[in-house]
Amino acid sequence: MSTFQHIRLELAREPDHPRGSASTGYDLVAPLDAEGRLDPAALKAAPERSHVRRFVDDATVATGRLRHADDGRWILDLDPGDAEDVTGFRLGEEKFVLGEYVSLLTARGTQHTYAVKRLRPV
Repeated sequence: MSTFQHIRLELAREPDHPRGSASTGYDLVAPLDAEGRLDPAALKAAPERSHVRRFVDDATVATGRLRHADDGRWILDLDPGDAEDVTGFRLGEEKFVLGEYVSLLTARGTQHTYAVKRLRPV
């Protein structure tokens, strides 16, 4: 059985941020199955429960919803005018567990890696 979780993703180490950045990332509310994977059926049953918040320097810079596309991609569908959408890199295969890493791809093709820093049921 899936449960909706608050997932906090913080920017991992990369050339411009050699120590990563706890103040840059995403907060997601998404359904996870018993293994910690995103659950497309649970999202389809209750899409209004999903939320995405992008933050930079701890300030909210964009909001939106998590969406599962027909082709299997997971998309952070940010509200128009906030920012461009972001696509998960193999998010359907990833396990969201503390300390694991996930990658997100911007609309411009830039990939960033984030560490799972928080998981809490909502």
